Amino acid sequence: MVKNMKTTLDIDDRLLVEAKALAAQERTSLTRLIEQGLQLRLRARTAPPRARLRLPVFRGRGGLVDGIDPTRNQALLAALAIDDA
Repeated sequence: MVKNMKTTLDIDDRLLVEAKALAAQERTSLTRLIEQGLQLRLRARTAPPRARLRLPVFRGRGGLVDGIDPTRNQALLAALAIDDA
């Protein structure tokens, strides 16, 4: 059985106005909005740290194909075009 505890909070007036507006926009209660915010913060605090992502790096040789200007998007797109023939 879930029990709800009633409590009193001192919240900055401007923050409260924004929170009430957001709750109305999302058609939810201010209580539910505050609960969601607390859940997000608590999950973020207890979430395991993410492993560092390693991106693959191409270490090939040869450079650019002759006749393609790498400073022009149109030239690069034209080089990628595949004939439908």
